[in-house]
Amino acid sequence: MVMISGDKSYGIRRKREYHSQSTQLCSTLSAKRTHVLKRSYVSVIFGTIFGFLIGVTFPPLSLIKPFVKDSLNVGSIVERTDLITTQNVQYSTKIWASSNPRGAERLPPKLVVSESDLFRRRLCGEPSEDLVTRPKYLVAISVGYKQKNNVDDIVKKFSENFTILLFHYDGRTTEWDEFEWSKQAIHVTVTKQTKWWYAKRFLHPDIVSPYEYIFIWDEDLGVEKFDAEEYIKLVKKHGLEISQPAMEGSSSSWKMSWRLNDREVHKKEKSGWCNDSHLPPCAAFVEIMAPVFSRDAWRCVWHMLQPAHEKIGVVDAQPVLHRRVPSITNEGVQENGMPGWLMIRTRSIVEWKMFEKRVADAEEAYYKSNGIDLYNFTALKKEITIIDNLEKKAKSIMNKYRMDPSHVS
Repeated sequence: MVMISGDKSYGIRRKREYHSQSTQLCSTLSAKRTHVLKRSYVSVIFGTIFGFLIGVTFPPLSLIKPFVKDSLNVGSIVERTDLITTQNVQYSTKIWASSNPRGAERLPPKLVVSESDLFRRRLCGEPSEDLVTRPKYLVAISVGYKQKNNVDDIVKKFSENFTILLFHYDGRTTEWDEFEWSKQAIHVTVTKQTKWWYAKRFLHPDIVSPYEYIFIWDEDLGVEKFDAEEYIKLVKKHGLEISQPAMEGSSSSWKMSWRLNDREVHKKEKSGWCNDSHLPPCAAFVEIMAPVFSRDAWRCVWHMLQPAHEKIGVVDAQPVLHRRVPSITNEGVQENGMPGWLMIRTRSIVEWKMFEKRVADAEEAYYKSNGIDLYNFTALKKEITIIDNLEKKAKSIMNKYRMDPSHVS
C-alpha cells in the first residue's frame, strides 16, 4: 500500500513539474512573439517615414523611356511623331521639331532654312558685304554659242536688277567670256537638253524664291523694242502672274500672242474665235518661247491660277521678234530616214501627250476620290475637245513636214 501510495505521489509531482515547465515555455514563446511583432511595427513605421522623406526630398522621376533613341531611326521616328507628348519633351535634352522638313527633325527650327538663292558669293572677306546689289529678277536663257551675238543683245537689255543664268545645250561655256557680262553670269551645261529640262532641275521654286519674276526665254528673240524695266512695271500694273512680250507681226504661231497696237496688255483673243473665250488658246495662254512667271506662279501650273484668263496675258507695249533661227533643233540625230529636227519635234509631241495623260489621270483620280464624275463638267469637256483638236493639228503639221522639209522654221 505504501509503495502504491508512494508511486501515486511521485506521479502527481511529475505532472505538476511538467505543467509548470509547459507554462513557463508558453510564457517565453508569448514574450518572444510580442517582441517580434513590436520590432515589425517599428520597422514598418520607420520605413514609411523614411520613404516619405525621400519622396519629398527628390523630384519625381519619369518612368517613361526617352522617345528619341541614341541611334536615330528616321522611319520609326516619323511613325511615332503623333505619339510624342509635351511630358516626353520636357524630360529630354534631345531636339525634336516635327515642323522641320522630314529628316531634319533633330535640328533647331531656327537653324533650318527651306529657301536659298542664286546670288554669287566671294571666297573671302566679310560675308555680309558679298552683295553690293541684290537682283530682284531672274533671266534664264537656253543658249548655243552660234547665237552668241543675239544672246548678247538680249542680255544687254537687262540691268543689274536681273541675275543672268545661261543653260548651254552645246557644252560650250568658256568661250562666252569674251563678253564682260558673262563673267558675272551663272553658267550651267548639259549637252542636248531643252530649257524646260534645265528649268525643272535648276529652277526649283525654293531656289528662285528671292526673285519677283522669272524670265525663261529662247535665244533667238529680237529685242530692239523691248525694255525690261518697263515690262515689269506693266506686268505689275495689270496683275499678270504669267505673261509674255507680244510678238511682232506674224512671228508667233498663235494669234493670241500677236501684238495689238492700241493697248498696253491684252488677255484674250477677239470673240468668236473660240467656243469659250476664257479658255486657251483664246485666253489664259502664252507661248513657250518667252514666258515670264511671277514668283507665286512658278510654284504652280498654268491651269491652277484662278482666274487664269485674268492672270495670264500678253504685254503689247513691250514686243519682241521671234527670229526662228535653227538652235537646239540642229542637235537632233537622224534616224530611220527622218531628219534630226523632225525627230526632236516628234519627241516633243510624245512628251506633251505623256504630260497631258498625267494631268487627266490625276484629276480623274482626285474627283473620283471625292465621289464626283469628272465628265459631268461641261467646261472640262470643252477643254478635252480643245486638246484633241490641238493633237489633230500637230499630226497634220507632222505629216506636212514629212512631205516637205522646206517648211522648217
